[in-house]
Amino acid sequence: MDRISALRNIEEALRAFEEGEVDLAATERQVATVLRTYATDFEGDDDVFRAVGDPPADGLVVIAPSAPAARERVQGLIGEETGERGTEMTFDLERL
Repeated sequence: MDRISALRNIEEALRAFEEGEVDLAATERQVATVLRTYATDFEGDDDVFRAVGDPPADGLVVIAPSAPAARERVQGLIGEETGERGTEMTFDLERL
């Protein structure tokens, strides 16, 4: 799925919510599905990686040019989530 298609699908989900056709939970599911599809079908030069291991890293998905760059991005996100406490998290990366 390309970026324009993803944005159109998200716009459609928002329109349905605004018109009362679906509730917030359904809208959230639809938007999450669009984003997940976009990430796993990413068509750029970079690859998609998922962290597997200890929370809060487990399940994080990032786009990066290499595994080391993906590790840095996940660690940056973990630092933001944990308030830069410096807690060492153990995780592996899998290419999607």
